[in-house]
Amino acid sequence: KDMVTPAQAKALKKEGYKLIGSHSAVKLCRWTKHQLRGRGGCYKHTFYGITSYQCMEATPSLACANKCVFCWRHHKNPVGTSWKWKADDPEAIVAEAVDLHVAMIKECRGVPGVVDWRWRDAHTVRHCALSLVGEPIMYPRINELLGELHGRRISTFLVTNAQFPEAIRTLRPVTQLYVSVDAPNEADLVEVDRPLFGDAWDRLRASLVLLREKRQRTVARLTLVKGHNERDVAGYAGLVALGEPTLVEVKGVTFCGKSDASDLTMENCPWHHEVVAFCEALAAALAANHPGAPEYRIACSHKHSVSVLLARVDQLATLDDSGAVVSWNTWIDYDKFHDLERAHAATGAPFGVEDYAVPAPPWALFGAAEDGFDPVDTRVYKKKANGKSR
Repeated sequence: KDMVTPAQAKALKKEGYKLIGSHSAVKLCRWTKHQLRGRGGCYKHTFYGITSYQCMEATPSLACANKCVFCWRHHKNPVGTSWKWKADDPEAIVAEAVDLHVAMIKECRGVPGVVDWRWRDAHTVRHCALSLVGEPIMYPRINELLGELHGRRISTFLVTNAQFPEAIRTLRPVTQLYVSVDAPNEADLVEVDRPLFGDAWDRLRASLVLLREKRQRTVARLTLVKGHNERDVAGYAGLVALGEPTLVEVKGVTFCGKSDASDLTMENCPWHHEVVAFCEALAAALAANHPGAPEYRIACSHKHSVSVLLARVDQLATLDDSGAVVSWNTWIDYDKFHDLERAHAATGAPFGVEDYAVPAPPWALFGAAEDGFDPVDTRVYKKKANGKSR
């Protein structure tokens, strides 16, 4: 049967989603449009060096096993705990996703501020954020879909809600694998994620344990919601120590407007300095309470999206003799990744985090005057109703 009902399809299309087949979708990210206009890139540009205007946001599964309070899709997508729908062909999904994405790029021509050479380059997709909506690894042919993307030399940033550990276990290498860590303890997880699985906490912990087995880049992704999940720093430290991810992304929740699906308000949105303080406390808790865990330090910051990046010192830092960081190698050599991934697919040749890491530029680093804003672009300020900016 089809995953999406006619009513759900209508609601998703109204919000700008382009539906593909019976269970996939693509949508033009606002950061893609921002960078097309020379107004700055997303946090992935700052942290990892993607080209935001060449990034496609997509999903092969509109369905999800959670109904998170901070979901910006307002729960207009289906839910489920197992795949019970027909599975479309992965080659066809990727081909149509790219075609639809490029068609949306073409529509941007003539929009005030669009940089012509960026618009032309944007017709070539170089990155795919598999994070649009739903749970991508629910799709039973996810490994084939990843192979199709890599075959086109499109990098893969795959986000999972940590409810399908077995799918994580069997996942082929991706450019960067995210596990959403939405709460530090079981009670907060149930409150924030509103999971369908009764054993959601055990599934999260099992997913983090499996991250240790991945040789490529892994990320624990934390979304802080004031008043809901930000107080138990020690609990988060325990989960990070469990997974030992390459990176820990901490983001303040984004307010997406009122809806019947959530009662969040602007009061639940942390300020950037509060996210920085949380990251400092998290790094300290890891060092104090988990001496066997890797050392993490703050590497990068993207103030515009209230995002801060902690990175493993042993994998991504170049240190001087005193132990001070000389460079943070959080950026990715994407061509190198594709060459390594292709060799791995053909011969099983192993490759790891350090093999495709390159230094981040000074403006991307925590403490830089630019606050993570690429200086080649132009900062545009919109007047806030209260005169403040986060």
